This record gives sequence, C-alpha cells and structure tokens, in this order.
Amino acid sequence: QVQLVESGGGLVQAGGSLRLSCAASGTIFAIMAWYRQAPGKQRELVASSTSGGSTFYADSVKGRFTISRDDAKKTVTLQMNSLKADDTAVYYCHMISNWDQKFWGQGTQVTVSS
Repeated sequence: QVQLVESGGGLVQAGGSLRLSCAASGTIFAIMAWYRQAPGKQRELVASSTSGGSTFYADSVKGRFTISRDDAKKTVTLQMNSLKADDTAVYYCHMISNWDQKFWGQGTQVTVSS
C-alpha cells in the first residue's frame, strides 16, 4: 500500500518562507509534484519534477518556489520563499509511479498572513 505523508505546513507572515516535505513508500515514482487548492478555487499544479530531471513551475510561483526530489529516499520537497497571501491554500503532494499509478497526500494547510 503506497502512502504519501506530508509535513511542513503552517502559518507564516507575508514575505516569509516555508518548506513542505512529502515522503512516500512502496514503489518508484516517475513524477513528483505539488498541487494546491485555495477556498472556492480549483486544485492547481504548483510545481513538478520528473525522474529525468525536468521541472515545471506555475507562473505564479516562478522564482519563489523550488521543488526538489530524492529518489533514493522517495521524498519531494517544496521550498517556498517570499510567500504572499495568494499562496494561502491546502497543498497536496502528488506522485505518479512508473506504471502510471497516481497517489495523493492528505494535504497540508499553508496560511500566509498579510
């Protein structure tokens, strides 16, 4: 049974930083990503990383967020700097295995006060 366990959310002032982590078990992951969902909005892709080394960032977080992965430890982190009130959301870890199985974490709340 694959599980994704997230940590690192919380409350921070605008301009501050947070680091989210997600630890997985059970299989090999081709894609590791972070999504977020703000109240009343659709879930959106924030950043992703492939096993081949490619990364993607949403325009709204480019230059502020950094995604990194450790395939040996099956972890993915999201370093979030210069946080804004608009970054307030529940952040979800998402992984896709080499066999196209999709997994989600339980979500962690990030609240940025202005």
